[in-house]
Amino acid sequence: MHAHDETIERIARQTLGIDTLETRHVDRLDIHGLPVWAIRQALERAYEAGRRAAPPTRAACPACGRAIEIRPLPPT
Repeated sequence: MHAHDETIERIARQTLGIDTLETRHVDRLDIHGLPVWAIRQALERAYEAGRRAAPPTRAACPACGRAIEIRPLPPT
């Protein structure tokens, strides 16, 4: 399993209360009714995980024009 898959599975478990994202071919196990606030929280966590996993980028400093490296925040 890749790190991003593990992150997605963790978000599903912790935020949405879904044990697995594997298809089990049973409606009561594969179809979930979820409140919008839980979906929003899961999307926010996924967005933040992606932002933190982004590689550093290089850009020109708008004030002085020097090349700078922009790094994502370290994981918490």
